[in-house]
Amino acid sequence: MSIENKTIRISLNVNGKHVEENVEPRLLLTHFLRENLSLTGTHIGCDTSNCGACTVLLDGKSVKSCTMFAVQADGSSIVTVEGMESDGKMSRIQEAFREKHGLQCGFCTPGMIMEAAFLLKEKPNPSEDEIRWGISGNLCRCTGYSNIVASVKYASQTLRGDSE
Repeated sequence: MSIENKTIRISLNVNGKHVEENVEPRLLLTHFLRENLSLTGTHIGCDTSNCGACTVLLDGKSVKSCTMFAVQADGSSIVTVEGMESDGKMSRIQEAFREKHGLQCGFCTPGMIMEAAFLLKEKPNPSEDEIRWGISGNLCRCTGYSNIVASVKYASQTLRGDSE
C-alpha cells in the first residue's frame, strides 16, 4: 500500500483477476466494485449492513461490502455475483435460484446468492432451519423467503449430485 495524492494504492484479486488501483481512503468496497470495476451486480441497498444486497465473498468469507473500505480489502481475494459464472454459464447456485423461482424483483438476489455460496461451502447439506438462519442477514422485500430457501436447498442437492 502506498499513498499518492491522498489516495492509497490497493492490490487485490477480484473474480480471478488481479486488480491494482489508487483509491480514496474513504471509498467503500461496494462503490469500488460498482464504480471502479463496473461490477454492478453488487447492489447498494441500505449502506448500514442491514439488507445484505451488497454481500460478496472476501477471502472465502461472506461480508457486506457497504460497511467496509476498499483499502481494507488490500491483498484480499473477492468474489462477486459476476464471478460465480464459469465459461459464460451460471453457477449451480444461480441456476437453482432460476429453477426454483428464488427471486421476484431481483434486487436482493445477488446478495442472497453470495450468502448461499458461503453457507453451502460451510454446510453442504443444510436443513431448512439452517438455511433460514444462514440467510437471515439478507432481506428480501418481495418473496416471503420460501422460494429462496427452496433454491438454496435445491442448490445444495445439485452441488452434492443428489436428485431433487
